Amino acid sequence: MFRSLKLKRPLHSFLNNNNINQTPHFLYSLNPLISSPYPQTNLIRPFASSPPSSDPPLSSTSSSELRKYLGYSALLLTCAAATYYSFPFPDNAKHKKAQLFRYAPLPVDLHSIVNWSGTHEVQTRVFHQPESLDQLEQVVNDCNEKKQKIRPVGSGLSPNGIGLARGGMVNLALMDKVLEVDKVKKTVRVQAGMRVQQVVDEIKGFGLTLQNFASIREQQIGGIVQVGAHGTGAKLPPIDEQVISMKLVTPGKGTIEISKDKDPELFYLARCGLGAFGVVAEVTLQCVERQELVEHTYVSTLAEIKKKHKKLLNDNKHVKYLYIPYTDTVVVVTCNPVSKWWGSNKFKPKYTSDEALQPIRDLYKASKEKYRGQSVTTSSTVEDEPKISDLSFTELRDELIALDPLNKDHIKKINEAEAEFWKRSEGYRVGWSDEILGFDCGGQQWVSETCFPAGTLSKPNMKDLQYIEDVMRLIEKEEIPAPAPIEQRWTASSKSLMSPASSSSNDDIFSWVGIIMYLPTTDARQRKKITEEFFHYRHLTQARLWDQYSAYEHWAKIEVPKDKDELAALQARLRKRFPVDAFNKARAELDPNRILSNAMLEKMFPLDENAST
Repeated sequence: MFRSLKLKRPLHSFLNNNNINQTPHFLYSLNPLISSPYPQTNLIRPFASSPPSSDPPLSSTSSSELRKYLGYSALLLTCAAATYYSFPFPDNAKHKKAQLFRYAPLPVDLHSIVNWSGTHEVQTRVFHQPESLDQLEQVVNDCNEKKQKIRPVGSGLSPNGIGLARGGMVNLALMDKVLEVDKVKKTVRVQAGMRVQQVVDEIKGFGLTLQNFASIREQQIGGIVQVGAHGTGAKLPPIDEQVISMKLVTPGKGTIEISKDKDPELFYLARCGLGAFGVVAEVTLQCVERQELVEHTYVSTLAEIKKKHKKLLNDNKHVKYLYIPYTDTVVVVTCNPVSKWWGSNKFKPKYTSDEALQPIRDLYKASKEKYRGQSVTTSSTVEDEPKISDLSFTELRDELIALDPLNKDHIKKINEAEAEFWKRSEGYRVGWSDEILGFDCGGQQWVSETCFPAGTLSKPNMKDLQYIEDVMRLIEKEEIPAPAPIEQRWTASSKSLMSPASSSSNDDIFSWVGIIMYLPTTDARQRKKITEEFFHYRHLTQARLWDQYSAYEHWAKIEVPKDKDELAALQARLRKRFPVDAFNKARAELDPNRILSNAMLEKMFPLDENAST
């Protein structure tokens, strides 16, 4: 094949320098039956190792020389045929011509699984989606006998891809039914593949809803429980505390049911079990009465918040702070049940939604002209260019960041515009809890969220606000291009032993703080640079703050280091906080062949010395 490519250029050059309507004279040299009007010329380029030689006349050309040239021709035809059949097309496209260096399509049984943020991806030939408990039990049993990996994976929303495994996965998206609702006890039993929003929609007819929500609603119930996800509210525990019983399909002991009364030791260990003990098939959740909430959003400063922080935590059912780096703006969002005196017309917003968006739109127009020399109007005339009037606030922020994501001064301007947006968005809104408690997190992003103790509800230790002050100082000192927001939430404690908010005291409260960097571009080089900057940002917070505040990362956001020394340090930290020996003992009993594990779990919780390498 490479010889044919070598020949292509001199032949093409020759034809361009001669009349193409005439018979090319190299054909005369190959066929003695054609008489040539040209002097005999050898156009076959000699290899560098061949000694120079004078071309003999055609009459003296030996039969062996002719056979050599015919051999070259046969070789070219063989290469062409091999190329055609080495790059096959689907059956319905056999009429298409083969093209050199066209990659063959991926095998039809190869599944490519990417998490929501686009930060982790695996390809596997083993991806099971059972439709019933019987099918799931059969899958687990068969794979255990073959020692075939089937890591449980949910909706793929975890930023760190904790559910991904190249060896194989099992997904319960087709097991998404409500099995039982007890209106008196306010409980619901569901298949673990149901999404949070599906559960809420199914039980609202019974006047019930879930106690708390994370920022989004697309998680599968099994996944949101196993990673210890949370909402916000210093009186409300993480979501795993809503679980009152579970059904696990385990490789080692088959299908087991666990609850507070039935094997409580395993129940509290497996409730936030990272998918390591068995595939969660069914979950019974404690619900609450469905209710409307009134959300109040207003802008303050850290100095002002310090004066009333304890009151804010105690007086509000749900509360969170959104900090804007390089500004003194803190957005406070509280949510409480609608009281009888509430009237929807009692409070009117000062600005319309268009007026609130105007600062960020103005910056978008100016930045586009600066970086790309483009004039932006409310109705774009460029194909595929979004209309500025159609973009939401988070979409505008992504578009702005994409122009220069690592320029600190550019990010500061975006943050200032965001602060102004929130000032113009102050006000109230009323809705059902599942509508109000959601939050638009923006587009694809890297995120690191830590959880640490913040005292008790009656006596907060104020370390939660000190942590934020330290993060803000670090950002400014290191000139990190940190976008907004830095989100801070609170929960009560959890009795789940593997929860980052685990505590035996019901009075303890925990603060959760998330730092982010957005990935608003598909350009691989730009995403790589953003990723490197984010991990530098994360490393600084880890090195300077985590040990000081006893902070541990959310299980769905922890990133396992590649460096051996850093990995050993992580393993030591986890062992200090969590019952690793009990965790590994239960894994060995319930999953002796480790078919539910993946590289991340093996590195964080090695069962032997070789597992950490």
